[in-house]
Amino acid sequence: MKNQVQLITYVDRLSGGDLKALHSLLKQELAGLFGGVHLLPFYDPIDGSDAGFDPIDHTQVDSRLGTWADIKALTTDVDVMADVIVNHMSSESPQFKDFSAKGSASPYNGLFLTMEAVFPKGATEKDLLAIYRPRPGLPFTFTTLKNGEKRILWTTFTPQQVDIDVRHPAGAAYLHGILQTLAESQVKMVRLDAVGYAIKKAGASCFMMPETYAFIDEFANQARGFGIEVLVEIHSYYRTQIEIAKRVDWVYDFALPPLVLHAFAFKTARALKEWVRIRPNNALTVLDTHDGIGIIDIGADSADRAGKPGLVPPAELDRLVETIHENSRGESRKATGAAASNLDLYQVNCTFYDAMARDDARYLLARAIQFFLPGVPQVYYVGLLAGENDMDLLERTRVGRDINREYFTPDTVRAAMAKPVVQALCDLIRLRNTHPAFNGQFELLESANNQLALRWTAGEHSATLTVDLAGGTGQVQASGQAPRVFGVTAAAA
Repeated sequence: MKNQVQLITYVDRLSGGDLKALHSLLKQELAGLFGGVHLLPFYDPIDGSDAGFDPIDHTQVDSRLGTWADIKALTTDVDVMADVIVNHMSSESPQFKDFSAKGSASPYNGLFLTMEAVFPKGATEKDLLAIYRPRPGLPFTFTTLKNGEKRILWTTFTPQQVDIDVRHPAGAAYLHGILQTLAESQVKMVRLDAVGYAIKKAGASCFMMPETYAFIDEFANQARGFGIEVLVEIHSYYRTQIEIAKRVDWVYDFALPPLVLHAFAFKTARALKEWVRIRPNNALTVLDTHDGIGIIDIGADSADRAGKPGLVPPAELDRLVETIHENSRGESRKATGAAASNLDLYQVNCTFYDAMARDDARYLLARAIQFFLPGVPQVYYVGLLAGENDMDLLERTRVGRDINREYFTPDTVRAAMAKPVVQALCDLIRLRNTHPAFNGQFELLESANNQLALRWTAGEHSATLTVDLAGGTGQVQASGQAPRVFGVTAAAA
């Protein structure tokens, strides 16, 4: 992967069109900003029950966006990352329809997980309580197949997203075929979506078990055989993320967004500095993604609160969530938890710009912190444009995460690009992409608790970020360039 900033985007929600329109945008308005792009699900269809994360056919590009040839053309200018949704597939997929029509006689009988497949002797209350849940309720859907058979399907997320048995021959063949299709179109990297839930075991949590790690190892080796790097997407206790990082190419630094918000809210970098000292360096740094702002990633281990504390005490974590709601004028509260569907218990739905109270200086300093940490930065398309909470879209769909999934048009992209905060962010992106210091050595410099100082050095080249959290000010000093000052005027600095 290039050591340059990457873009995370839906094809249609940024370009206002298809893959060709996005490609044109990357070569014109966004020229020189991104070394890679993570295309959020572009499979058929992009508008199912979960914004493309429930594809009917994982090997077909939605015809409204283009073709595999368009994906391949995009790879000539930027590295492309695509999602592999390993845990489930759509109840509208040809495989599930065949299973529903034929039941036990279907060649796909066994591909789709049932409660009985995991609990052949039945499940006790203790067994069910042991299952780790990202959302309220049990992960089961009672259904009557088209042929009249009654089944209890395992559905971790929604009834339309039916979990598959990745160990079943049909499941293994299905996933292998996806990798092969992506490799043929020159996709360089895959993101394993919901892989933490991929393995189920009676009496266990069914989340990030030793068997899950083994599956991740096997899948990563298979992907590398196609020349594809693997990113694992897991929201979990922070030490779990450290362990995962030892086994795969890349992990997300999901602890960073809430820790940056915590640092500005509490005017201390204590927790953030602790994380910087121990975090894995093979991380994609993010402040925002298509999902909400993770809270579980810096909290105590939900399985053992007393023995495994988080990076932030529970009371401060609770206060942080309230601060986000206050900064967003209560808008995030309307999109989070029981207020909207997609009930992720560990996420706050809000744009990062609104979570920072639309404070341009602090927002840019947060981005600078992201860019200065070891790893490869990814910027979500809404965050790139300093997007604000889309309350109209939330009202129409009642899907909490849609508050941060705005549909832009070419005109609204151009208008956003003209905003001073976006122009300053683009300047920071270009600095991160081109300055030689970022290919050198990283240091966390000594500083007071209410300050943060990060430095990169490569020979005679250096780049230093200093942040005063108490005042919400800071600056970037890079060799050969004028200082970039945030929160105070250049004259006052």
